[in-house]
Amino acid sequence: MNARPPTRSLTALLLEAGLPVASLPAHLHVVDVQADSRSVRPGSLFVAYRGLESDGHDFVEAAVRAGAAAVVAERQPERGAGVPLVLVPDGRAAWAWLCAAWEGFPTRQMRLAGVTGTDGKTTVASLLQHVLSCSGLETGLISTVAARVGRQLLDTGLHTSTPPPSQVQALLAEMVVAGCRSAVVEATSEGLAQKRLEACDFDLAVLTNVTLDHLYFHGSFEAYREAKATLFRYLTGSLRKPGVEKVAVLNRDDPSHGHFASIPADIHLSYGQGRGDVSFAVLQQSAEQCLLAIESPWGKAEVRAPLPGIYNAYNVAGTLAAACAWGVTLEAASAAIATFPGVPGRADFLRCGQPFDLVIDFAHTTNALEQVLHAARSWTIGRIIVVFGCAGERDKSKRRPMARAAVTLANHAVFTAEDPRREHLTGILSEMERGACEAGATTGRDYSVVPNRAEAIAYAVTIARPGDTVLLCGKGHEQSMCYGREERPWSDHAAARQALAARGYVASES
Repeated sequence: MNARPPTRSLTALLLEAGLPVASLPAHLHVVDVQADSRSVRPGSLFVAYRGLESDGHDFVEAAVRAGAAAVVAERQPERGAGVPLVLVPDGRAAWAWLCAAWEGFPTRQMRLAGVTGTDGKTTVASLLQHVLSCSGLETGLISTVAARVGRQLLDTGLHTSTPPPSQVQALLAEMVVAGCRSAVVEATSEGLAQKRLEACDFDLAVLTNVTLDHLYFHGSFEAYREAKATLFRYLTGSLRKPGVEKVAVLNRDDPSHGHFASIPADIHLSYGQGRGDVSFAVLQQSAEQCLLAIESPWGKAEVRAPLPGIYNAYNVAGTLAAACAWGVTLEAASAAIATFPGVPGRADFLRCGQPFDLVIDFAHTTNALEQVLHAARSWTIGRIIVVFGCAGERDKSKRRPMARAAVTLANHAVFTAEDPRREHLTGILSEMERGACEAGATTGRDYSVVPNRAEAIAYAVTIARPGDTVLLCGKGHEQSMCYGREERPWSDHAAARQALAARGYVASES
């Protein structure tokens, strides 16, 4: 892939992106594509669209003052742009296509896999990238934890969902330059609904599961499921690459399997416990691994995965189906899975010499919390102590169910902060307490309320006894906590290490 020129003909760029070019100056060039007026510089092409909290059309004048050479918008600005204006029906989609065109359509130069679902997306995306790379297929990754370009591991930001199209396309272009022949992208429902992956040419799509989540954004379960389905509609709607079939990989045990199976693809593969194209049975499981018996169209195998819990068995089976569909042998895929280093903040054991397990996990939905608690029960000799909160300005409907699950499946739950945003933390915690009381739990005996998350973690570590498991859920890999509109530095890992150190447990240098 050749380095892109410092400026591009606006007419050529619009044509490549499939956008209208009528009445534009023939020789107008632009230096970049921006959707944030604060990033505009002289010569930028500014794209305006209606956002969730603001309308980009309100900032056209500011963008022009900053030097925008032209504007792409959904409607005529009230005061007029004063520069060439291109009207489009959907500004978000236009931005995605312009970003892809600016970067030279990188997904047309590699095979592209997408992973979506409520839980397990990051693990499956990371595991698939690992398996493909171990099998000799240099593969890039964009996940909510990080992006991997060649040997570089890049941060994708705080509280990242799917990154914006400018970042997605730039990362994919870097992967092409780095020699990647394929890439795996974690596709969130919000990212899909906001068309951040609109101009990506997907060849394979994986569904983990669909449970209630993000209803604050989508409004209904049906709309949420349809956002997930967008990834699978991209399979048939995007560019076909020579010799590359469009493959859909679906969880046979998920209630939404039939809905997704009805979406056309060249190949449909399913996976499940005791059924599906890739069928698995759990032979053994422990705190940090599981042994699976796999039956598939590519043969049978025993797969040892360094991941605990039945939910991770599903993640492994889905990954095997995807990897083998792309030509990796079952033997090679199984060997690669055994060497998977894990994902930060996903079933992440913190070892500092303490006589109890301390696990950090991103579980922030009812289903995910239930799954990690069931997994912990399978290995825990003593008690399970779980620390978690519920995010502000997010699904209020899951606060009581999560609290009920915690006090039912754990021995003690500690309710605390998790990104309250502009909600009052006391109100969030009160809702959680109501859920706990509905399950017959009693404060002090079954649960405690410790609003400060650092103090909550310290409390859990203080009451932990030998053989117990302390689970820190909801934040995982994240490096900040949101209060109001302010992102404050935060790390469950750092807070846990500090709490353990206060009890005399410090990780030895290796």
